[in-house]
Amino acid sequence: MGYPLEKASAMGRERSVENLSTADVSKISYHRHMPWLVVSALIACWWVVSALHIFTPLALPSPVQVVRDGYVIATTGYNGYSLLDNIGASVLRIAVGFFAAILVGVPVGLWMASSKLVFNAIDPLLQFFRPIPPLAYIPVMIIWFGAGQMSKFILIFVCTIPIIIINAMSGAKNVQETRIRVAQVFGADRRQLLRYVILPSALPEIFTGMRVGIGVAWTCLVAAEMIAAQTGLGAMILTAGNELRTGVVFVGIILIGIIGYLMELTIRTVERRLIPWKGKA
Repeated sequence: MGYPLEKASAMGRERSVENLSTADVSKISYHRHMPWLVVSALIACWWVVSALHIFTPLALPSPVQVVRDGYVIATTGYNGYSLLDNIGASVLRIAVGFFAAILVGVPVGLWMASSKLVFNAIDPLLQFFRPIPPLAYIPVMIIWFGAGQMSKFILIFVCTIPIIIINAMSGAKNVQETRIRVAQVFGADRRQLLRYVILPSALPEIFTGMRVGIGVAWTCLVAAEMIAAQTGLGAMILTAGNELRTGVVFVGIILIGIIGYLMELTIRTVERRLIPWKGKA
């Protein structure tokens, strides 16, 4: 009697690991550490440039100064608000506006892909509003909804939903015809086609739209916070810039980059779990 399937699979994995050469192991380790090597190199270049005083400390503070300013605002706050208050305000605005765009944009994109009438009705509006820059919306948002949270939520929603709609529509339109035909042969109705064939096939492009949209959402948010907000990383950066606190400006920029990257990693993780077949035949 042969080995159980689990035991055979484990033995296969052990053999594959044993067959890896030292060069292969070194290459895998090198690839894993590459991001940290790049970040370390950038910080080293930054430190050298600041130490040589190629730019004035006001224009380019040293990494030590930025870390010092970051510690100060993390412990004592800045402009009457703690660092967590500013981070929390920005993340909340991003989360509400961005997830609202996903909840509305994905169904609309799938609907446009399945109905020529709906496509002809929505596409002209979509193409009209899509190229308008976020800064053009801000005065109107403030007039209509005030300078509070609602205007930021709606600004992020308006600026990111075209990306979600277009990617959802593109993903649905690119579904292989053979998949649809096979499902119809097995008796799938319209709802089952959407749930089990069209939506899973469109998910890779939907997630691509989400990854692009999260960057656009941050751009919109920081622009809005710099114009009409008391809290948030954008407001903190603007206030620090007006006070010539360049170190605090760099702290805000770095935090936006880190938080945005963590959101990107979160989307990637969810994508891998929901569509493990992506990139595979």
